[in-house]
Amino acid sequence: MDYSLGAAFIVGLMGAGHCFGMCGGLVGALSSQIPLDPKRNQLAQILSYQFSYNGGRIVSYVLAGVLCGALAGGIGILFAVDNYLIVLRLFAGIMMILTGLYIARLWFGLLKIEAVGKRVWKHIQPLAQKFVPVKSPLQAVLAGMLWGWLPCGLVYSMLTWAVASADPLQGGLIMAAFGLGTLPALIGAGVATKNLALWLQHKAVRIISGLALIGMGIQTIAVGLGQLG
Repeated sequence: MDYSLGAAFIVGLMGAGHCFGMCGGLVGALSSQIPLDPKRNQLAQILSYQFSYNGGRIVSYVLAGVLCGALAGGIGILFAVDNYLIVLRLFAGIMMILTGLYIARLWFGLLKIEAVGKRVWKHIQPLAQKFVPVKSPLQAVLAGMLWGWLPCGLVYSMLTWAVASADPLQGGLIMAAFGLGTLPALIGAGVATKNLALWLQHKAVRIISGLALIGMGIQTIAVGLGQLG
């Protein structure tokens, strides 16, 4: 799909406000409980734990993207539906537009999608809590992989793009790009650097980013409709 990886990165980058609301407190708690060695550079130690945690979180996103892409591709092959990929492309375009509206803070319907994942999270949360406080970078990776399944409307929106790709590799890449886009905000939260977060939440930045995604969504839908013709 055209622009999907770049658009996925933008969604992660410009969804900073939502990221802080969902994961900022957890990341801050992780940083405050890191067993720091006073003989070593403290910032380097904090960043090591933060990148380990967020790396694990992104691994979970990629795994979910691969599964969604493979499932959609498998259904298309199994049932041999006509214009299957075109319909998925139109679906992806619609989700781009809705996500753009959310980032521009013109529509908040994506938040309602989070309720879908709460039932699954009830089973994962007790296990995830066993990794807090984190005592090593490896434990941070494992904690991130579990906390990556925390119900999140933006993540679910991006997974619809993975579904629309109907390809496990593309689905994984879409979620990887999204996860990388979330890094500046969450790493910043982990080291108490809030200037970037404030900039990302500036009204003009949000609107420009949202409009860019809406434009990509319209372009994606236009190409899909052209293929139907």
